[in-house]
Amino acid sequence: MQPVPERSHLAGRMPVTARRRLVQRDYHDVAGANTYLLVAAWADVLLARLVRLHALQFGGPASQRVLDVTGRRTGLSTPSPVRGHDLNYVARVDSLLTDRSNGVLTVTLNRPERKNAVNTELWKGLLEVFRDAAHSEEDRVVVVTGAGGEFCAGADLGVPEAGSSHPLVRMRMIHDVALALHRLPQPTIAKVDGVAVGAGCNLALGCDLVVASERARFSEIFAKRGLSLDFGGSWLLPRRIGLHRAKELAFFGDIIDAAEAERIGLVNRVVPVGELDDFVGGWASRLAAGPPLALAVSKALLDDSAEMSLPEALDREGAAQAMNSMSEDGREALGAFLERREPNFRGC
Repeated sequence: MQPVPERSHLAGRMPVTARRRLVQRDYHDVAGANTYLLVAAWADVLLARLVRLHALQFGGPASQRVLDVTGRRTGLSTPSPVRGHDLNYVARVDSLLTDRSNGVLTVTLNRPERKNAVNTELWKGLLEVFRDAAHSEEDRVVVVTGAGGEFCAGADLGVPEAGSSHPLVRMRMIHDVALALHRLPQPTIAKVDGVAVGAGCNLALGCDLVVASERARFSEIFAKRGLSLDFGGSWLLPRRIGLHRAKELAFFGDIIDAAEAERIGLVNRVVPVGELDDFVGGWASRLAAGPPLALAVSKALLDDSAEMSLPEALDREGAAQAMNSMSEDGREALGAFLERREPNFRGC
């Protein structure tokens, strides 16, 4: 098969029909063209997945063209515009704090008097912050934590809210937040100190990595409140700890300590309280220095792995690796390796 012509790097931004004409014109070898089209087809699948995860972080007219083409080809609608990507934005609610530093976005639930239990205002703030971060080129890692030595006591059931909507409407808001967290292309870390119960427990499990202090406590407490699992717990728990252990936590609603959570695989690491900030900061810094696009693709592949066969996974890995190798970050990684220096990844 002949080398790929230089202009074929534009194929990823073309409709399929135009790409086919380009390939057939540039390749005299029919078998070679078919091979390229196979890779291109899987690249389309992966690109559609990345659009759904809001992982196209390029911005500007070129990005809009990719979204438009992909939207028509896959039947997806172009995502609605979000607030204008102000990277210095701090959520306009006192109950939610955001801090951006060196590529790390830290989102802090700030209702310590209620152990950071989440009310409607806070759900709305989380939704806006997560959706905004998905479009940010500067936010390479998202850390979720709580103020006052507690992570989150779940949804706030103890304080009636004026003008409360129907419970189904409130659940839709909770579902939107869970999906916005799951769809973040960036790696996410839950930094858990104190209680993480109910929706607060599943908020932590919805992150890619969970780091807990020695005094952290976890519970799927819903059954003790006459409720069933929410915030994605029925999906998250079996994937974290297996079906039978998930049922044990869901049926009994017992509180487990950090050591037990680590033993059964609910969390990645348990560290002393005084080391929690430094440990999470170290992990976040390492991830922020990594290749954003490659990490986003790896995250998508792993998140989808339970729904894919091995051949499908291998095909998607191949298409992803081909795109990685042709990216600027891929060339930077190779150059850094040959020059024996640390790479400087830019996410392109």
